[in-house]
Amino acid sequence: MSTPPPSQPFARPLSAPSLGRPATRRVRAGFIPLIDAAVLIAAAEMGFAEREGVTLDLVRDVSWANIRDRLAFRQFDVAHMLSPMPVAAQLGLGMNAFPTVAPMALGLGGNAITLSTALFRQIEAGLEAPAPEGSPAYAAGLRRVVEARRQAGAPPLVFAVVYPFSSHNYEFRFWMGQGGVDPDRDVTMTVVPPPLMADALASGSIDGFCVNAPWNMLAVESGVGRIVAVKADIWPASPEKVLGMRPDWIEANRDTALRLVVALEAAARWCDAPDNRADLSALMAEPRHLGTSADVVQRLLAGRIAIDPAGLERSIPGYLAFHRGAATFPWISQGLWVYSQMLRWGQAERRAGDEARVRAAFRCDLYREALGSADLPLHDERVEGALDAPADEPSTGAPITMPPDRFADGVPFDPAEIDAYVAHFDIRRRDGAEGAGTPD
Repeated sequence: MSTPPPSQPFARPLSAPSLGRPATRRVRAGFIPLIDAAVLIAAAEMGFAEREGVTLDLVRDVSWANIRDRLAFRQFDVAHMLSPMPVAAQLGLGMNAFPTVAPMALGLGGNAITLSTALFRQIEAGLEAPAPEGSPAYAAGLRRVVEARRQAGAPPLVFAVVYPFSSHNYEFRFWMGQGGVDPDRDVTMTVVPPPLMADALASGSIDGFCVNAPWNMLAVESGVGRIVAVKADIWPASPEKVLGMRPDWIEANRDTALRLVVALEAAARWCDAPDNRADLSALMAEPRHLGTSADVVQRLLAGRIAIDPAGLERSIPGYLAFHRGAATFPWISQGLWVYSQMLRWGQAERRAGDEARVRAAFRCDLYREALGSADLPLHDERVEGALDAPADEPSTGAPITMPPDRFADGVPFDPAEIDAYVAHFDIRRRDGAEGAGTPD
């Protein structure tokens, strides 16, 4: 494998550990076998963590509930984590909502919605004309299938996501809402761990799922599923995975936490370089990491998505991003968008003080402290989903080129207008206009 470039040093000396208590340098990190664990895996295996004086011990797990619990019970020091999980924890939502924060993101992209082959064919048969990959026509077609099943007295379709508080849940619901399907009334939503999604689809236990790579493409190539939408079709900038930490661990090991952020930022830069894709693919494919084909991983890293078992592909530039476009920056505005979806779907109620708690979930201050001399966004928040084309984001140095991030419905999210944003969904739902695909 190629040798990684030197990591960026700290902009200032690290604070010394407390007298009589040596700094912790060994860090135990939990991860789920997904391609977006690449930054953690590369940091551990390619020497980035070691260069910062950190020994990163990786522990593969199977479910996000396990990740949540093992971090809370101190079996893990840090974890590969769904971006909504720290938000939910700050709000006290879900089981074992132990305080968790995210000092950095681990990348964007990789999610896709996959339906069973049988359901896909039902939808396709009802289309008036062939629709391109990612077209909202498939969501509208799902509505027609749902209505036909209801009239026939058939049980509701069953769709799976990886965790209730996940970008997968909100993206799948967003996509269904655009087509006029109410995920709380028209279908049954359940939770399945990522590595078991394709098997659940093959067994007929579920009719579709939303999960990160590589499990969507493996379902397609095995002939049991078809991808109908990817994250880029719904919201390209949807926050995906973050580095989860307990606030008490940060307080006791601040020096190590900051060093780890530096190591992971350097690893993210390495993971994003096209010249490193072959090495990264081989590393990720190992049984202790993903245990899948290196060819599948390399195609996904290049944005080549299989859409049928015969080998037809869809090209999606930027399908996975680890560093470019400020992909590691923990935008507070993205945490607030997650909060808006929790409000939209009844997972949370609007309470005094909750917005401040959400803002505390994504720790831009720690990210800036660790990477103080880098080119970082000037602000912690921005209007999300407003870019139709690449645009420069002001930074502490050279401008950062941000990719297009338009929402599927064309309605931007202003973090200063959360209530109005949530209300626009309520109006569309009440008027039956969710499938319109245009702003009200």
